[in-house]
Amino acid sequence: MEKLFKLKENGTTVRNELIGGLTTFFAMAYILAVNPSILSASGMPAQAVFAATAVSAAFATLVMAFFANYPVVLASGMGLNAYFAYSVVPQLAEQGVTDPWKVALTAILAEGIIFILLSFVKFRETLVNKVPENLKLGISAGIGLFIVIVGLKGAKITVADASTLTTFGDIGSPEVVLSLLGVLIIAALWHYKVKGAILIGITVTWLLGIVAELTGWYHVDPGIGANSVIPNFEGYSVFAPVQSMAENTFCQFDFTYITVNPMNFIVVVFAFLFIDLFDTVGTLIGVAQECNMLNEKGELPRVGRALMADAVGTVAGAMLGTSTVTSYVESTTGVAAGGRTGLTALTSAVLFLLSLTLYPVFLAVPSFATAPALIFVGLLMVKNITRMKFDGDIADTVGGFFAIIMMPFTSSIATGIMFGIISWVILKVVTGKIKDIHPIMWVSFVLFALRIVTMILGVAS
Repeated sequence: MEKLFKLKENGTTVRNELIGGLTTFFAMAYILAVNPSILSASGMPAQAVFAATAVSAAFATLVMAFFANYPVVLASGMGLNAYFAYSVVPQLAEQGVTDPWKVALTAILAEGIIFILLSFVKFRETLVNKVPENLKLGISAGIGLFIVIVGLKGAKITVADASTLTTFGDIGSPEVVLSLLGVLIIAALWHYKVKGAILIGITVTWLLGIVAELTGWYHVDPGIGANSVIPNFEGYSVFAPVQSMAENTFCQFDFTYITVNPMNFIVVVFAFLFIDLFDTVGTLIGVAQECNMLNEKGELPRVGRALMADAVGTVAGAMLGTSTVTSYVESTTGVAAGGRTGLTALTSAVLFLLSLTLYPVFLAVPSFATAPALIFVGLLMVKNITRMKFDGDIADTVGGFFAIIMMPFTSSIATGIMFGIISWVILKVVTGKIKDIHPIMWVSFVLFALRIVTMILGVAS
């Protein structure tokens, strides 16, 4: 383990790495339930998508573990899967395409191949390393607020409201009570420096949820998303998910659409490419800030390898039958629990593979049990605001500020980075500091400008 992952050099132990991997997995295990639910709306078999989600996550994460040695876990990206199922597929269906999800998978395959090529020319690597320090800190803090909101929504602590967008949920509901209790449990354990505090918080909250269901306080109602938190092995079959994947979604591509509608296909690929590109960059920056992995120049070592893992994972995911595979911000929960190397990622990857045989158990962990972890890690990431400089260069100040506020309030990491970089470049030009703008920032600026044009024209959401 020491030779493979350089544990001593990174100031960690096998125990810390295992706890980190367990914590990250449980914080993002929801994807195993959510992704099949979303993609099945496009006509894909849910059981096949479940297997594709687990296997692609394990494969991409193993590449990250051994090739990049980072505690970053990958899986089918939230937001990207929704765009796949609720935007791309319906548009293709309206055009009379049979099995439109096959065309969408083809677009994801193309996106992954383009990413591999971009990784070879070090475009994404340079982008990560040349983002200004204030922007990096703002991105990290913005991701912190973003995942806090994800946690609050998952626990129903905040709910939608027509007049104020969001409002406080039902304080008497078991989801809200147990989630808030879970946050306090993690905070108390963290204060006393208990190893695995976040994982313990998730587990205790889940067990209390089981008690709540058994006593009748927590009412199961799948119609409103209140699923049972007790594992159900009825009709259990070890090989059913993998068999379904092999028969229904493996390498199910449709290349004929490209010859008929090349421009439409390019627009779809661009949208997937754009969102994944900057979501991944933002996630890596956020995790790096938490791990203190940036060198004295503010650059992330081996970032090219991490980005290659993301690109290869996307290609593998498309072949298996799932939407874009990307780095997960929930990786910060494992980092906060002590994870520092690829051994953390390896642990999560193994658990993703085990989930194929124990899926009734993993699918039973409710979002209100993982919410405390997301909320507490958000707290840890928001603290990066204290390291930002607000009295210096106005471009750095405003760029970092936009990154912070746009991520949580637009529910998009990519949008936060977009406004951060665009405002930074414009203000650098306006204040006569155009020489400070690295060529890669100009390229990013142009890409974002094109993105805004497509959004205004309504050709890509």
